[in-house]
Amino acid sequence: MALSRRQFVGGAVAVAGATTAALGTTGFASPTRPAVLWREFEAAPYTHPQIPYVGRAGAHGGARRAPRPRVVADVLAHGAAPDGSTDSAPAINRALAEAGERGGGTVLLPPGTYRIDDYLRIGHSGVVLRGAGSGRTRLLATRHLTELIGPYGSRYGGDKSSWSWTGGLIWLSPQARHASLVAAIRDRAWPFEGWTGNRRDEWSTLTTVRPGRRGDRTVTVDDPSVLRRGQLVVLRLADDADHTLLEHMAGDGAGPQAYVWADKTKLTSYVPYEWPVRITAVRGRTVTLERPLPLDARPEWDPRLIAGAEALTNSGVVGLTLEAVETPQSPHLLDKGYNGVAFQCAYDCWAEDVVVRHVDNGFGLVAASACTLRRTRVEGRGSHHPYFCREGAHDNLVEDFRITARTVPAPAGTQLHGINVEGLSSHNVWSRGVMEMGTFDTHRGMPFANVRTEITVENDGRHGGDASAGPLYGARFAHWNVTVTNGRAGLVKIDTIAPYSATVGISEVREFDQIDVPDFTGELHARAEAYGSPGAVRPANLYEAQRALSRR
Repeated sequence: MALSRRQFVGGAVAVAGATTAALGTTGFASPTRPAVLWREFEAAPYTHPQIPYVGRAGAHGGARRAPRPRVVADVLAHGAAPDGSTDSAPAINRALAEAGERGGGTVLLPPGTYRIDDYLRIGHSGVVLRGAGSGRTRLLATRHLTELIGPYGSRYGGDKSSWSWTGGLIWLSPQARHASLVAAIRDRAWPFEGWTGNRRDEWSTLTTVRPGRRGDRTVTVDDPSVLRRGQLVVLRLADDADHTLLEHMAGDGAGPQAYVWADKTKLTSYVPYEWPVRITAVRGRTVTLERPLPLDARPEWDPRLIAGAEALTNSGVVGLTLEAVETPQSPHLLDKGYNGVAFQCAYDCWAEDVVVRHVDNGFGLVAASACTLRRTRVEGRGSHHPYFCREGAHDNLVEDFRITARTVPAPAGTQLHGINVEGLSSHNVWSRGVMEMGTFDTHRGMPFANVRTEITVENDGRHGGDASAGPLYGARFAHWNVTVTNGRAGLVKIDTIAPYSATVGISEVREFDQIDVPDFTGELHARAEAYGSPGAVRPANLYEAQRALSRR
């Protein structure tokens, strides 16, 4: 019989003296015992009520090594100057475009400093921009996206700048989709940013889908004739008039049923839910998917596989530092767009050994899925969103990351978030990180089924998100083995606020500064274990343990 939440909390084993100093430089003690929640998860990995299955998050199912396509261009041969004397952006963009037009390959950025007065665009699949290492290849960005593309207002109104949460000075996005976004911005027709177009209606049905359950690896379709192994498709689920899809994302039950959804206009604009996934087999009308279904596929939500924008796949950025000219951080939501690296409508793409410095926003995943950010770092004068994950971004992996302490004091009127997730984004993982500032920024828009594991955080950031964006949390958030160096609970200890969540092995914390109340009434069905004892349970890393489990 399953234990109650009170029994779990009461049975937690404390580690005497488990302060940050006592735990050593990593902040984590040696694991001492198996977590009860993990034993439960092993028995039902795809359908556990509190812990999501994320064992295949990241590019190519979380592959440890990114592809290394053959070298097809060197930016020096296209006229780039490694001494920073002239604008090298035209030369780099020419090299990237030519590599894409020839079918892909690696574009080399030899050691040096390259001034770029424009943003860099990777718009073809199979193209990798590779520097000589983040300590040897440096891009110095002199202009921001407002200057380069134009002002970008919010489709939700007000005087906000959408460059506060989208776009990058290195921007990976499929060529046609990117061109349509830029055209809409310049026309001041503020677009939707996802897979199905600026107006969210630029898609076509491949086939309708018969009912299925969360965790199923196969679905039954009505017409398999246009489906093939290896094809990337989008599962589309549309909400009904009673908002039962949103209730399902929140875990179903009395609390979500009592919640008022109809006036959450920003949240409801995110629906339909769009989940990109690759097909691994087609046998008759049975289709096998690369990952298990993230939600039920119920008839009332009109489940179907669709074709949207052509995705950017197998592209990446490796081994460089992108540094913006140092300017004061802008007031909250008025960023100019000194942004780092952004992935948009990308799948199986990656960044590795990349540092961004003095940026408004660091690394972005915007309607991007199955991407990996590995050994990335945000540093310098302070960022609004060091990492942002939004607009229906799913199954991404951010591991071995670091947010360093700001080098100058924060100007008045600015805001610091942290590792952000919002807008129905699901099954994303942040693993093995050090956050010298920021927080676990769940930014409303009801993201669900996301994991943060084996992280040390100086928890001094704040979450955002206006009331029309709805709940902070959907179901199945898991915070697992987290050391909080300043004792602040907010957004890390979530067992009293997030429905069907798991808080396992976090530091003893207390509420202060920004304090939230649950969005849902009644029992949250949240679970807590090993409170006050980071590192006291096995496995130490929830994502790594799920990877190992999937290989058994």
